[in-house]
Amino acid sequence: MMCISCSQRENIVSISGRKIVLNDSPYIIKGICYHPVSKGSSQRSFETLTQDLDLMNEAGINTIRLYSPIDDKAVLDEIHQAGIKVIVGFGYNQNGYFDILSGSFIDYITKYKSHPAILFWELGNEYNYHPEWFEGDMANWYHALNHAAKKVHAIDDQHPVATAHGELPDSLAMSICTDIDIWGMNVYRWDDPTGVFTEWKAISDKPMYLSEAGADSYMTISKLGYKQGENQVAQADATEKILTSIFEHKDICAGVALFAFADEFWKAGNSNTQDPGGWAPNSSGVPYDGAPNEEYWGIVDIERNKKDAFYIVKEQYKESKR
Repeated sequence: MMCISCSQRENIVSISGRKIVLNDSPYIIKGICYHPVSKGSSQRSFETLTQDLDLMNEAGINTIRLYSPIDDKAVLDEIHQAGIKVIVGFGYNQNGYFDILSGSFIDYITKYKSHPAILFWELGNEYNYHPEWFEGDMANWYHALNHAAKKVHAIDDQHPVATAHGELPDSLAMSICTDIDIWGMNVYRWDDPTGVFTEWKAISDKPMYLSEAGADSYMTISKLGYKQGENQVAQADATEKILTSIFEHKDICAGVALFAFADEFWKAGNSNTQDPGGWAPNSSGVPYDGAPNEEYWGIVDIERNKKDAFYIVKEQYKESKR
């Protein structure tokens, strides 16, 4: 049985300058985005959790980033027992399921704020790309976001509040969202995110981390010596360069949640098969073909076989001192 008072003493997360601090020690996020969906399904399931946590421990992963809350104490307990922390993400409108619009996200925080697996709370995921969700005016989202952050601070003084922004936040976001403690940024700048760190340093002294970064293992076209088709070498090469940049800038960047743990068959076609799919080649910052093939982003495949990128993550995360 969890000792609530002990859990509180052992899980105080705070901010010191640009650093995230866990129990008085700087905490570097060596993370992974985690939304496990089995082959043939479109719903999240934790049936492979024990195997997944073993693989994460092998890779040196210390943090899981979730896109929606886990309302299952046994799952959170197992994650904690594996020595891994959780960033819990809340959506704006999830039909009342612990979302910001209904206010029910506060019910979740009240219920789980003393659980030792929690690292911090995260509100929204790159909503700045969707003004149509907010009557065409992003200020509506930013005001809702800041109001939600204030509500969290009122009931939980032991965990910071973050948001996951698509790329570097603009002046509108920064001027309204003054109660956000940590800025997550989903950044896809080919294989070198270095520029975002200097850009952030120029506009804020708050902590930031890359809430998404990485590469997929499918080349829509042949390019830069990487052949068309499934290409684990391309993914591994890009992952190595991205992680190297991040850990070379730990004075500014508090870490990364690499996207993603396992391939996701539900995203681009028949959920029983792995289908290429994404934007047109050369249309985005995804290395090295510019096409984010949505079902190929895992560092392991859907059967949990390790890809080349897994070994890059293992090397980088184990070498990066906490």
